[in-house]
Amino acid sequence: MERLVSNWYNHRALPESYICPPETRPGKLSIPSGDTIPVVNLGEALINRSNTILNVLRASQKFGFFQVVNHGVSEKVLNDTMNVVEEFFKMPMEEKASLYSEDPNKVCRLYTSNINYGTEKYHFWRDILKHHCHPLDDCIKLWPQKPTRYRDVIRTFSVEGKKLGLTILELLTEGLGLESGYFKKDLSEAMLLVANHYPPCPDPSLTLGLPKHCDPNLITILLQGHTFGLQVFKDGQWIGVQPLPNALVVNIGHQLRIVSNKKLKSAEHRAVTNSKVARTTVGLFISSSEDSIIEPAKSLTNAAQPPLYRAFRYKEFLSYYFSMMGDTELALQPFKLPFNQSVIS
Repeated sequence: MERLVSNWYNHRALPESYICPPETRPGKLSIPSGDTIPVVNLGEALINRSNTILNVLRASQKFGFFQVVNHGVSEKVLNDTMNVVEEFFKMPMEEKASLYSEDPNKVCRLYTSNINYGTEKYHFWRDILKHHCHPLDDCIKLWPQKPTRYRDVIRTFSVEGKKLGLTILELLTEGLGLESGYFKKDLSEAMLLVANHYPPCPDPSLTLGLPKHCDPNLITILLQGHTFGLQVFKDGQWIGVQPLPNALVVNIGHQLRIVSNKKLKSAEHRAVTNSKVARTTVGLFISSSEDSIIEPAKSLTNAAQPPLYRAFRYKEFLSYYFSMMGDTELALQPFKLPFNQSVIS
């Protein structure tokens, strides 16, 4: 429990164990803000669905990231969610102690840095609250009991967020030419909430809140609040994701990249810190059930465009992904088909 950054950050300089290797440090360089990720107005789908599909598809192909506005999740739900999560992280240490755990298999847990604190070479400047959201009626019993409104607020956010995620997946389904409802049921059954809290950092140039990685799941819906910190890697440089009022950030995960046979991009991203204010984000990670078979959609492959990945169970991928600490290419390598094999198939 004493390892939580929020317990000691304002009492000391940046510990050596949080200093990243030189090649991964964010440094003090300014991040381009002109070429930011696309913003898609989902409300437009009511009057021009084909154009909305095209915008979502292009953003997923070119960036793997985009923001959505007029998405159907109310401003009240977004504000209540951010407020209750910030309130959780501000609670006294003794009120959160029962949730702290270094067991990665615990359904609901509070921890710090990354999944393997005890074995990682250096640490990351964040505290994390993580819990499952499916099946909702079972999982909610294990969620934090304080703040007292936490369960009610997060239940609403998770239901609305899942609905939004399925809407975006259906737009991508149509854009890719897949059969309607392709991602429903077990391919999008599971959902995980991850709330990250980044306290003010004494030297943001030397450490990271979250390392460079791609998400392993299908699609992620992120409430990033009003504080800058999310960056996307594109064309050899980092692009800052500008916080927009009432917007949600959407990013494509590895599973969607595989199902689309690499037609969609799972983009590398990271979180940087700042020295002035705390930053809190709330992410919903929509994923397949662990026993689901993941493979390129049959209708997207043929002799001219052979499958690039083999079929596998999602739990197999997750196990390997975490053993590789999120390294993008290494995590995908065992699941790629050799070129000659993919041509034959």
